[in-house]
Amino acid sequence: MSGGNWKDMLLASQTGDLELVKYYVKTGVDINYQHPEAMTTPLIESFRFGNIDIAKFLLKNGADVHAKEGFSGDTALSVATEKQNQEALKLLNLYLKS
Repeated sequence: MSGGNWKDMLLASQTGDLELVKYYVKTGVDINYQHPEAMTTPLIESFRFGNIDIAKFLLKNGADVHAKEGFSGDTALSVATEKQNQEALKLLNLYLKS
């Protein structure tokens, strides 16, 4: 499976465990993989749960800022907008411009 320990990394992005996310990225887990059960990315989930430090790390390591959830069509931007998270929106704006 191209996702490796993807489910564990997804959970870490939701719970705010930056060190565990770093570990999984270092060991080669695909940060843009969408498992058929969840159809979302760690980046989207980090914004959904307000874990900006994880989002910053994922973006610096190549997370796809334009990825869409398979079920809902949500993106990192739509989630940050829905949550009215100004810090997340500023961060995303930097990556959406490039």
